[in-house]
Amino acid sequence: MPENILNRLKDAVLKYDVESAVEAANEVIKTGFDPLEAIEQGLGDGLRIVGEKFEAGEIFLPELMIAAQAMKQSLAILKPALTEGTSIKALGRVVIGTVEGDIHDIGKTIVAAMLTASGFEVYDLGCDTPTSKFVDTVKDVEADIIGMSALLTTTMPKMTEVVNALNKAGLRDKVKVVVGGAPVSAAWAKEIKADAYAEDAIAAVNVAKKLLQ
Repeated sequence: MPENILNRLKDAVLKYDVESAVEAANEVIKTGFDPLEAIEQGLGDGLRIVGEKFEAGEIFLPELMIAAQAMKQSLAILKPALTEGTSIKALGRVVIGTVEGDIHDIGKTIVAAMLTASGFEVYDLGCDTPTSKFVDTVKDVEADIIGMSALLTTTMPKMTEVVNALNKAGLRDKVKVVVGGAPVSAAWAKEIKADAYAEDAIAAVNVAKKLLQ
């Protein structure tokens, strides 16, 4: 039975089947199966394989987006069932969101899903995230990394605002800052004194791992 549920979760992600992933996640709750194991060995294994296929050029962004959506919707069902204090794994805590004024969240959602699949505890703040929300969450969860996304050049200055707010709150030396998004670049990351730039979800995972070594 356990192996069957894990395979169903993994296959749903590999087949880009959001509905089946949600059904399998509900089955996990219904049967009392360990939700942590379901996330790590079911959904996580599936999305890691999808990520490898994307990196190898075997699949493209639309497939990666659907696979990430399957994981996101399943996580919404499974995470509340985790026992108090249970972390997905111990690689690190990441707070991620699209900056204030920007409602694009597809890329950010993929990054969040890939980080979760790779063993990070991820706090996804969604899109149009106020600076105060970033700072408060970093403080509340004692985050190791903050990831900010912007898809509009007009919202990029909000990244600077968040970095400055982290400094003001005395948190900047406690958290690594990673930025990304279509108009964002390594030069911009350097300009605003972020720790790193990630061009896509695969890069974000690699960057996060390096920053916490």
